Amino acid sequence: MIGTLVNTGAVVVGSAIGLGAGTRLPESIKSILMQALGLSVLVIGLRMALEAQHALLAIACLLLGGVSGELLRIEQRLEHLAETLRHMLRSDSSRFVEGFVTATLLYLTGAMTIVGSIRDGTVGDPSVLLVKALLDGVASIALASSLGVGVLFSALPVLLVQGSLTLLAGQLAVLSQPAVLDAINATGGLLILGIGINLLELRRIRIGNLLPALLYAIIGALLFS
Repeated sequence: MIGTLVNTGAVVVGSAIGLGAGTRLPESIKSILMQALGLSVLVIGLRMALEAQHALLAIACLLLGGVSGELLRIEQRLEHLAETLRHMLRSDSSRFVEGFVTATLLYLTGAMTIVGSIRDGTVGDPSVLLVKALLDGVASIALASSLGVGVLFSALPVLLVQGSLTLLAGQLAVLSQPAVLDAINATGGLLILGIGINLLELRRIRIGNLLPALLYAIIGALLFS
C-alpha cells in the first residue's frame, strides 16, 4: 500500500501548494498553466495510443464504452458525488465539481494505475506508483491553482481505487499480461487525449462516460490474446 499512500499524499500536497499559489497568481498565469498541462496531457495520451498494437480494439472498446457510459450516466454520477462533497464542505467554489471530476479522471485513467497497484500488491514494488505520484503531484499544483479545492478531494478516489487494486492484486495479476497492458494503454491513451482536449477547452468530451471502454479493453485482450 506504500505506493498508493505516497500517491495520495502527493495529490494532497500538490493541491495544497496549488491552492496557496492560486490566490496569488493572476488569471493570465493560471490560464497558461492549464494550457501547458493540457498540451502535455494531449501529447502523453497521443503517444500512449500510437505506441499500442491494438488500435482497432481500442476504437471498438471506446464506441462500446461510450454507449455503456451514457446509459449508466457515469459522468453525471461523478458530478453528483462532487456536488455532494461541495455541499458537505459548504464550499462556494464555482469550479469544485470540474476540479474533482477532471483530476479524478486524469489520475485514474491509464495503465500506470493498474500496473503500479498490482506490482505493489504482489511483489511489494511501489516504484511505478512512486513515479505516478510525482506526475500527479505536479499536475495537482497546476490544476488546483486554476480549478480550486475540488482537485484536493480527488485524492479520495485515488486512495480508494488504487488501494482496492493493491489489496486485490493477487486475484488481478492476469491484468499484467502484455496483451492486456497494451489494450489498456491504447484505450487509456485515447481517454487521456480527451482529457487534454477538455483542459484546452477545445471541445467538451464526457470522459467519465467513456470509462467502461477500459473494462471492454481488458475483456477483449483476454479473449483475443
